[in-house]
Formats: sequence, C-alpha cells, structure tokens
Amino acid sequence: MTATTKQRGRKAVKDFGDNLGEAETLLQQAATETGQRASDLLSQVGAKLLAAQSMLRDLPDEAVERATVAARDTNDYVRERPWQAIGVAAAVAFLLGVLVSRR
Repeated sequence: MTATTKQRGRKAVKDFGDNLGEAETLLQQAATETGQRASDLLSQVGAKLLAAQSMLRDLPDEAVERATVAARDTNDYVRERPWQAIGVAAAVAFLLGVLVSRR
C-alpha cells in the first residue's frame, strides 16, 4: 500500500467520522428545538448522513482499485523473479504445515 493510498484512507475515515460527529451534534441541537428550527436541523442531519453513506459506497471502489494494483504488482514480481516466488510459496506452505500440525 502506497503512502498516498494510506493518506487517502485516513482522510476518508476522518471525513466519515467528522460527518457522523456533526450529525450527532445537530441531532442534539434538534432535540432542544421546536418548529422550523428543529426541522432545519433534522434536514442538515439527513444531509450529513447521506454524505457519510456516499463515502461508504466509495470505499469498496477504492478497495477494489487497491486490490487490483496489489495483484498487478504481485504478478509483475512473480514474472520477474519466479524462483524467489517459488521459495516464498514453499516457505509459507511449510510454516502453515507446522502451524496446522501443532493443533
């Protein structure tokens, strides 16, 4: 995972949390209000929740993009270094075998 991807992920999580925090604050304010002011605050809550929902919808797209990049990088590595890849696969298989046999 690149530094840019990590930064985007952190920003997305922060933005999502900020939206939920703002929605919670607006709900608390709406609880003490009546009439048009309460209605306006509840509309703002709805907008914040829709924005948060949109962010959640975008996360799977970003995850697919990251997985595609990782798969491409792995494919390139294996093609460029087949014997190292075979060695890593054998080591992983050995370690998994040891772990499973200890159960």
